[in-house]
Amino acid sequence: MTGPVTHWPGLSVQRDGQRRVLRSLPEETPVAMVFDGTTQAVMMASPQDLTDFAHGFAVTEGFIETLDQIEEFEIAEHETGIEARFWLSADRAEALAKRRRRMAGPVGCGLCGIDSLEEAARALPVLPETGPLLTSADVAGATDALRAFQPLHDQTHAVHAAGFLMPGQGIVLAREDVGRHNALDKLIGALALAGIDAGQGAFVLTSRVSLEMVQKTVIAGCPVLIAVSAPTAHALRQADAANLTVAAFARGGGFDLYSHPDRIQTGAFDVA
Repeated sequence: MTGPVTHWPGLSVQRDGQRRVLRSLPEETPVAMVFDGTTQAVMMASPQDLTDFAHGFAVTEGFIETLDQIEEFEIAEHETGIEARFWLSADRAEALAKRRRRMAGPVGCGLCGIDSLEEAARALPVLPETGPLLTSADVAGATDALRAFQPLHDQTHAVHAAGFLMPGQGIVLAREDVGRHNALDKLIGALALAGIDAGQGAFVLTSRVSLEMVQKTVIAGCPVLIAVSAPTAHALRQADAANLTVAAFARGGGFDLYSHPDRIQTGAFDVA
């Protein structure tokens, strides 16, 4: 399997002159998600932690609800890319029909290939009131703490990360990918395969909070989403309806709270 980093020569042209450089660049590889012999999606992804990626994708895109619905799984390499092959239990046939995908999904778009506007605006479950209680310090330092789990970023400065934060423990698990959606799917898959309950912590992202990031978080059962960048308005509407706590602009020792702030111990605060 191709490694996640390739070293590529180039010419750096700066104000003070030119020099030859050897840059560490992230690889991206076509990964086909194949369910019961049919390719449902082809995503461009970093070629690492692909078992985690496939399982997280299967959960967040509705192909499975629990891991015991997978009868067999394998990774198959080809000259043109990689297949993640699932064989599912018979009761998932209807889910396969509903979640048809016919297009290759580029890393910048987590909704490419769905068949209808209804699928893009799919109803989300409402998260329970129970879950973690985080301090302001937990949230304010979350994205800084995630930096220690980003070796691929340190090499390339061109990938995203998603981490799982638990109260009193910090970041306990993280995954990286050229695609922000892929990084989150990898994290969700890794948690599921490790038997870690996503409802006991928070997801931490190096990206903005878009609609599909909220959808994946809620479907995974995680009640808190922390991001270094901004949310979209539509993402916040869905987060509010699903009882998801969203903290954005989490950097420089502070953050903004936009929905369901009771899971964060902030003292006096004013949430618009």
